This record gives sequence, structure tokens and C-alpha cells, in this order.
Amino acid sequence: MVKIRLARIGEKKTPMYRIVVADANKPRNGKKIAEIGTFNPNVKPHDVKIDAELAKEWLNKGAQPTIVVAKLFRQAGITK
Repeated sequence: MVKIRLARIGEKKTPMYRIVVADANKPRNGKKIAEIGTFNPNVKPHDVKIDAELAKEWLNKGAQPTIVVAKLFRQAGITK
């Protein structure tokens, strides 16, 4: 199964995340199929950058977003 999820980057105590498409059986920071955006929770308001066209393409192909990524997609106005 293909998932759209967060992969952690950044230093200790200052996390940043990439929004990636990856196989569900791979590790969190393992091999990814595609990178479709970034999420920085360290600033107010949170900095979210998502390639909407690429996200919609992967959703139409059947990739399942995680709960957090689905919330970020709703906030950005991205639906199937």
C-alpha cells in the first residue's frame, strides 16, 4: 500500500517534515517514491507548502494519506 506521510528532517528539538509518498512497509525516513511538500511546525502560523497538482495526482492513484497529512490537505483545500 502506498501512503502519503511525513518524513522528519531537521535538528534535535526543531523538527521539520517533508510530505512524501512512500510504501507503507518502508521506514519513516526510508526510500520515498516522491516528495510533494514540506511542513514546518516551528513557526506561527505553521509553514505548509504542498504541490497541489502532485498531491491530487497521487490521491487519484490510490495513495492513502495519514491522519496528520489528511488534516494538512483539508487546510490547504486539497481533495480527491
